[in-house]
Amino acid sequence: MGQELPVTSYAVLGLLTFGDELTGYELKQRADRTLRFYWVAPAMSQIYTELARLSDEGLVAPRGEGRRTTYAITDDGRRRLARWLEESPVGFPVLKHPVALRLLIGHLVKPAVTVAMLRSHLRALDEEILALREVRASLEGADAPGQPFRHPSLVADWGLAHFTQERATIEDLIRRLEEE
Repeated sequence: MGQELPVTSYAVLGLLTFGDELTGYELKQRADRTLRFYWVAPAMSQIYTELARLSDEGLVAPRGEGRRTTYAITDDGRRRLARWLEESPVGFPVLKHPVALRLLIGHLVKPAVTVAMLRSHLRALDEEILALREVRASLEGADAPGQPFRHPSLVADWGLAHFTQERATIEDLIRRLEEE
């Protein structure tokens, strides 16, 4: 077994577990459609860096040349990814939330500025909820137990519940600030 991989490597491997071969560009598109809702979607350059690392370790198999090169997860890649899922500590998520940071120091500006920022965040949440509903709908039909998109559909459901709850929290914060 090679060196320990960064979590982004495992994320890229995971994106290749749905039975298809993808180019780096297609991997980036899949990351943008999926990871962005709960993880940082890697930059294009990072996708290629990870693919090179994973290829060097024998965890993905490249086919073709140049921009048309496609990548598939190897049996070793599946085993390594499964071992990571089974053996590594999950870790606790760190909330790195720009809205929470701005709210923390909102006492430096007029309350209306903070409320406007929170209302803007509500609009952004509404857009993300809509986008995630579209992703969830695209998984229907392949989301039953044992089907390939079962687990991605569970993550989409989790994301929808999370964003809906965050929306309720932001509405409550706005109400509380407006009462002051």
